[in-house]
Amino acid sequence: MDPELFPTPAGVDADDPILNLPKVSLHDHLDGGLRPATIVELAAEAGHEPPTTDPEALRAWFSESADSGDLPRYLETFDQTLAVMQTAPALTRVAREWVLDQVADGVVVAEARWAPEQHLRGGLTLDGAVEAVQAGIDEGTALAAQAGKSIRAGQIVTAMRQADRSQEIAQLALRHRDAGVVGFDIAGPEAGFPPAAHLEAFDMLHRAGFPVTIHAGEADGVESIHGAIHVCHAQRIGHGVRITDDFAQWAAAAAVDGVMGDVDGDGVETAPEMGRVAAWLLDQQVPLELCPSSNLQTAAATSIADHPVTRLKELGFAVTVNPDNRLMSATSVTREMRLLVDEAGWTIDDLEWVTVTALGSAFLPYGVREAIIDEQLVPGFSRAHL
Repeated sequence: MDPELFPTPAGVDADDPILNLPKVSLHDHLDGGLRPATIVELAAEAGHEPPTTDPEALRAWFSESADSGDLPRYLETFDQTLAVMQTAPALTRVAREWVLDQVADGVVVAEARWAPEQHLRGGLTLDGAVEAVQAGIDEGTALAAQAGKSIRAGQIVTAMRQADRSQEIAQLALRHRDAGVVGFDIAGPEAGFPPAAHLEAFDMLHRAGFPVTIHAGEADGVESIHGAIHVCHAQRIGHGVRITDDFAQWAAAAAVDGVMGDVDGDGVETAPEMGRVAAWLLDQQVPLELCPSSNLQTAAATSIADHPVTRLKELGFAVTVNPDNRLMSATSVTREMRLLVDEAGWTIDDLEWVTVTALGSAFLPYGVREAIIDEQLVPGFSRAHL
């Protein structure tokens, strides 16, 4: 593939065999995945002054600024990306390159998560913004096809939980449900802004049979996850890493050699005791869109080796592995997988398991998901090695 169109993801060895595995990216923010050179060029057009006009220095600035251990500070980096995404041509370019970067990462199914209400400063309407992003997704998909690559990409339209436009954004999603929009989400500061505050929007979507994923259990705890699932009808949980708060033994285990359930320190693991919310997620196989590197940056986890994704996987939870914000975390699905292999002992079977889980959780028709498993995932993993 043309390296200019399909650049190797940041932090990934071009010879890494994981790069060639077929992947699914469910939690992947459009405004968190811009190419630094694109920001520089779009900033010049928009009259915006970025922290630096050197693309590599700018890439480092995003990574360092996001690596603060604080979610609000992490979110401030989006001021730079949002500033250059306020026109239809800019949105189309960003969406096109986002698709091409997914293809370069080996992703075969991707969902672009973004909030149209944040892209209206230049005079765009909500519908115009959605149409501009869809034009970019279509262009990127066509370019991938010309290079012999197949990808299914859709939009997850997001409302900001600290704002009061969720019903309007839900209606927007429904207007475009047959034109590229595959799901709805709320994002932004989690603590103090519970999902139930947007219940009318979620009830509307529920009645319309429209897919919903909700950011929950990242900067807030079990109650946020409970509200997303049991009050607001979410089919998936964005992040959900704080579900560990619903395990009576998790905190105790962390103090005993980091072994979940080894509360006596004798090396014998006992069955984990979980609360009703965790038990529901497990029993109902509610997908968790986990983002290990991002969770480290926002202090929702302490290390890749100890990230709850591994133990949750072992317990049978429906975990998926995602990049969240490729630019801010200097990551990709390939890099997240490589970190889990190198630092948490994951195997090729683990990578296949979470990929199949992610595809089964994607907001795509059942027949399409089955075809992708048969035509791309099974062949891709059957010849894979680490």
